[in-house]
Amino acid sequence: MIEPQRVTEHRGSDDLLTAGLGLDGLRAMAPPAFADAAAPTAAELRRRAIWNNWRGIADLSPTGGYGTVYGSVAAVPGREYAALARLPGAKQPHRVLVQVPDAFDQARRCVVVAPASGSRGVYGAIAVAGPWALPRGCAVAYTDKGAGTDYVDLDAGIGVRLDGTPGRLGEAVDLAFAPEVPAGATGVAFKHAHSQDNPEADWGRHVKQAAEFALSALGQAFPAAGPFTFDNTRVIAVGVSNGGGAVLRAAELDGGWLDAVVAGEPNVLVEGHGSRPLYDFSTEAALLMPCALLHLPADSLPQPPLRAQVEPLWTLRCATLQAAGLVQGADTAAQARSAYEQMEASGWTDEALKAGALSVGFDLWRSVAATYASAYGRHGIGAHPCGFSFSAQNPDFSARPATGAERGVWWSDAAGIPPGNGVGIVDTKLAPPDFTLPGLQCLRDLYTGQDAAAAGVREGIAATRAAMPRADLPVLVVHGSDDGLVPPAFTSDPYVAAARAAGRDQVRYWQVRNAEHFDAFLALPAYGARYAPMLPYVYAALDRVAAHLDGQGALPADAVIEARGRGAGAVDAAQLPLPQ
Repeated sequence: MIEPQRVTEHRGSDDLLTAGLGLDGLRAMAPPAFADAAAPTAAELRRRAIWNNWRGIADLSPTGGYGTVYGSVAAVPGREYAALARLPGAKQPHRVLVQVPDAFDQARRCVVVAPASGSRGVYGAIAVAGPWALPRGCAVAYTDKGAGTDYVDLDAGIGVRLDGTPGRLGEAVDLAFAPEVPAGATGVAFKHAHSQDNPEADWGRHVKQAAEFALSALGQAFPAAGPFTFDNTRVIAVGVSNGGGAVLRAAELDGGWLDAVVAGEPNVLVEGHGSRPLYDFSTEAALLMPCALLHLPADSLPQPPLRAQVEPLWTLRCATLQAAGLVQGADTAAQARSAYEQMEASGWTDEALKAGALSVGFDLWRSVAATYASAYGRHGIGAHPCGFSFSAQNPDFSARPATGAERGVWWSDAAGIPPGNGVGIVDTKLAPPDFTLPGLQCLRDLYTGQDAAAAGVREGIAATRAAMPRADLPVLVVHGSDDGLVPPAFTSDPYVAAARAAGRDQVRYWQVRNAEHFDAFLALPAYGARYAPMLPYVYAALDRVAAHLDGQGALPADAVIEARGRGAGAVDAAQLPLPQ
């Protein structure tokens, strides 16, 4: 097993769950400050990473109900054990980190393993697993699953060490990402795009390795109680979004090491049953959704994006799609209807389209596609088949070297995939009038085309396809019916259908009405009014599978849950009904 490489203690004003910030500190609009902005300490970076990852996942707004209606921010003292783990054959490591509460229940040994959502860093699932597990005396094992925020400044030759502080390439021995750097390379490299490992293909193995590391860390934390093994320690895997896909991939691995799985809004691909890979529907959305949204009534879309600001851009996209032969129609209304009908025919619902407007507004579809194309094709720095790269940028979007202050917060502040935190997408195909369209067409061609680059991307996607879980493994899938980033029609619905067809009667499915993908955006009034949070249902699913493992009831039945948004008021329990 992997031995802990760094051990830290977190007590008093620096606990495991919130780094001493508490709910008020997590809600603060400004991140925790550094005593010296030019040289933040490892402890300061950790606190800031925890602040950012809580806010990136949970709705912490005063009317959102977190910490009162659901969830916990209780101070939990304990220790953290961190290491860089590497799968056999991988070029780059993934981060693993275990939080061991001082009140760990040695009589009821429990580990909750939680891979990061999205491309986030190692604390990327802290709001998903920590509030449920740590106050119960369970340890939590995290992994960045081969992605994360270990950015490398190619101009300065500086990466990120195990403790989050900067380290120079070729000198520091504990860099979390040390890529092969071609001569003359500039800009920024990051692990999800540039590891050349196609990390998504190994998400399940990342999860299992994190669980193995947890047993090693527990043996070090409580040597008199050892050994800690899969036979004497309960392991539950939980994740949302990409983390949800990762725990479903872990569920298929051989052996009795895993006791239960809770997968929230999982990005998962299976064979048949209407399943579509993220790269397919995200490149489709990147091209068509801006135009298709104009077909929906203006007052049906949540704000932001502000309709008045984006409508000219969406109208331009309709015109350029028509000129490229991708939609039909002599005017904007007809072109929007054509784009809408194409998306409807490929499985998009009106609910997913409306929620997907947020991803259009944040340019998230292009961000996903540019990164995943590089990952699936195993392309190194400077080798993206569509010419995309990443860099700090001037106001005119031209590339420039990053400053030390920008570089100093990448590990703590970034979400693991540009644009954001001073790093932008460099698109060599930008051209008027619809500047991003040529690059998006190139990205789409990497899925639909016939050349070697497209074949490589499709091969990488095929390697991410999930198999069915172990026959006796309890699995509870939870997904919002209005999810516009990872629509359930392409992911959870097909996974559950495939499980049914394979006779996996331990797989159960909760469909949450009026819930979309991003709890964090429920702090926006229009989103909070309309949509219910997902985290209460992930926590409730953990409650139910844990009770089942304890012999206190059967697994919950499939359910369609009539949740609702808060309207103009604050969240209350009546808006979040739980299955019986």
